[in-house]
Amino acid sequence: MNHATFAQYKDTAHLWITLASGEFYPDYLNDATLLYAPVLVLFKQLLQSSDDSSYLLEQIAQVNETWMRIQLLRVFRKYVSPNIPVEMLKRKSKSTEIQAVFGATFRRIHEVQSQFESRPMPDEVLCALLWEYKSRGQKGYDLTERFFNLFQLYFPKLTLVGPQRAGADIKLGDIFNMYPKPNRPVDFIIYDEQKTILSIGFARYDGDRGGAQEDDRIGGYQNCADEFLNYAQQNQLTTKIIFINDGPGLLLGSMWDDYAQLEASWQGKIIVSTIRMFSERITLDWLKS
Repeated sequence: MNHATFAQYKDTAHLWITLASGEFYPDYLNDATLLYAPVLVLFKQLLQSSDDSSYLLEQIAQVNETWMRIQLLRVFRKYVSPNIPVEMLKRKSKSTEIQAVFGATFRRIHEVQSQFESRPMPDEVLCALLWEYKSRGQKGYDLTERFFNLFQLYFPKLTLVGPQRAGADIKLGDIFNMYPKPNRPVDFIIYDEQKTILSIGFARYDGDRGGAQEDDRIGGYQNCADEFLNYAQQNQLTTKIIFINDGPGLLLGSMWDDYAQLEASWQGKIIVSTIRMFSERITLDWLKS
C-alpha cells in the first residue's frame, strides 16, 4: 500500500488533476440556435397571450413536455425574475410557491414583451446562455463514469453500486439500520464478495470553486464524515469513506489543504483522491483493513 497522503501530492498538484474538455465560443452557436429557436418561438406565443407575468408563468407550468417546460422557465427567469433559484424551476409543483415568494418582484408584462421584441429572433445570445445549462453537471457525470470504469478494472471481485451518471443518490437510511440522518445521500457504496460494505463515497468535479463555495463544500464533507464514522465506530463497523474529487478548482485557495485536513481528521478511515491518483491511493488492503 502506498502511504503518501493527499497533502504530500500538493507540490505537484497540477499533475494530478483532470481537466475536462470544454467547448470554444462561438463554435457552438449554430447548434445552440437550432436547438433553442423552438423554445423562443413558443415563449413568444405564450408571452403575447399573457396579460400579466404571473399568468405567463402559469401557462409555462402547463406545458407537458419536461425539457421544453424547463427551457421556457429558464427564459422566464432571464426576462421576468432573475432571483428565482434555478433548481426551483425544475419542479413543476413549485409554480405556486414561485409566485408566492417572487411574484411581487416580477417584471411587468409589457416591459417583458417590449424587451423580448427588441431582440433578434432567434436571439443568439440567449441561445448561447441556454446552451451552457445543457452541459452543466456533465463534467461531474464524466468523472463518476471514469471512476466506475477504473474501479471495475482494478477490483473486478468487488461490487460498486450507485448512479454512474445521472440518477438518484443512495440514502444511508436505506443501507444502515437506525442511521441518525436517514436521508443523507452518498454517490456510491463498495461491497466485498460477502456483501460487507467496505466504503461509502462521494464524487465531485470542481471546475471553478473558491471562497464561500469552497468552505461550504469542505464543511459539508467534514460534517458528513464525522457523522458517518462516529456511527460506524458506535456500531463496530470498519466501513471507510472515499472522496473522489477532481478538476482545476482543487488548485484554488486553500482547497487542497482543506481536503488534506479532511483526510487526516480520521486517520486511515478517509481517502481523498483524484482520478489520476486512484491506482496509487485506493487499494484492496486499505479497503479491507
